[in-house]
Amino acid sequence: MRNNLLIVLNIDHEGPGILAELLEEYSLGFELCDLSKGDLIPDTRDYRAVVILGGPQSANDTSPLILHELQRIRETIDAGVPYLGICLGLQLLVAAKGGSIVPCRPKEIGFHEPDGSPFMVQLTSEGRQDGLFRGLPENLRVFQLHGETVIPGADMTLLATGKGCKYQVLRIGTNAWGLQCHFEMTGTMFESWIGIDPDLKAMDRDGLLLEFNRIRDEYRATGRTILLNFLGVTGLINS
Repeated sequence: MRNNLLIVLNIDHEGPGILAELLEEYSLGFELCDLSKGDLIPDTRDYRAVVILGGPQSANDTSPLILHELQRIRETIDAGVPYLGICLGLQLLVAAKGGSIVPCRPKEIGFHEPDGSPFMVQLTSEGRQDGLFRGLPENLRVFQLHGETVIPGADMTLLATGKGCKYQVLRIGTNAWGLQCHFEMTGTMFESWIGIDPDLKAMDRDGLLLEFNRIRDEYRATGRTILLNFLGVTGLINS
């Protein structure tokens, strides 16, 4: 086994964030694969877990890179390797296993719904019993940055719902999870994103930073708990 954990970036600025901090904290080995720099995903069956992060691509794309990524995800799930997908990583998971990817109207961007209420996800009964959310409340504040959403296929379990885009967290089988929202984001990542992403650039920068700083501690604690729970599922740490 070459490394404990494989982390796949679809674009270089959407990195592992809080996950990378935890891996350093627990002295866990990992390998980064950055598709935006020409890397190809190695055989995922050589790893104890796989994480695929977000990006601007669509899981509906028919480019060789996306088709390669979908095939690697199918191999990962079929081999029973623990998988976590975030944003595009969720959408790729769903597409790889027979679900659909459709436009999210309106897009979910930032910290608030169109009516001004906070973006929240609510755990379903299955979500409350799932190990990924152990130690967390039923309702969680989230940051969103996506213009597409998923329609689950057969044998996909809904773990958390949202007010706009319903399907926020899904599980496939016993080894694969996908999160539409961003629990991995650090403050440094957020400041980078609001200077790069066109949807965020069109918003009030000061307002975004103010809201992030207001919920920073709660948001970080939630992200750490979810990611630690995932690392516990992989057996890389004692949960």
